[in-house]
Amino acid sequence: MPNTKNSITDWLLKSISFIFHPIIMPILGTVFYFSKSPRFLPAEIRNAKLISLSILTILLPILIYFLLKTLGKTYSIYLKSTKERIIPLFINSIILILIILRVVPSTQIIELYFFFIGILISTIVCLILAILKFKASIHMIAISGVFMFAVGLSLHFGKNLNGSLALFAIIAGAIATSRLHLKAHTPIELIFGFFIGFLPQLIIFQYWL
Repeated sequence: MPNTKNSITDWLLKSISFIFHPIIMPILGTVFYFSKSPRFLPAEIRNAKLISLSILTILLPILIYFLLKTLGKTYSIYLKSTKERIIPLFINSIILILIILRVVPSTQIIELYFFFIGILISTIVCLILAILKFKASIHMIAISGVFMFAVGLSLHFGKNLNGSLALFAIIAGAIATSRLHLKAHTPIELIFGFFIGFLPQLIIFQYWL
């Protein structure tokens, strides 16, 4: 008979990789910002930003993925090979530039502007590594970037966000465990991914803290 405990563990860890897919992390960071920022922003502007970002960071990449899959350029939503990653990462870089210029310009919401600058840097680094045939964990890039942005918001607004930071740390650990269990990455690929997401956000603190 199949091992029920192992089946449940497999299902749980696969679910973690799916639920915390990198595609949702930009909008997660944005929602977190709006929920913690003490600055007043009219609801209609906030909602317009969230809708625009949802379309550009979730809906559009999904449509592009299915197009690339139809063309035989990608085979999995997890972009398992470095070859599969190149086109999606390049397109995502263009989308991020559009977001930075049109949706969250520095003259409107400086914190989100630099958050997406950090995401763009991480994406470009990941793209370069993919071209060089190194597969850094995009899952870890995404969650570590959001975690560091949350640290920045805590410092920037002088707010105690330890509970949220602890939750993000737990999620990061769960994602790393999931990716290792599924044999999607080696430990070094996870470590590289963590620092590729973490460092750009840390480096640009000097521009908005």
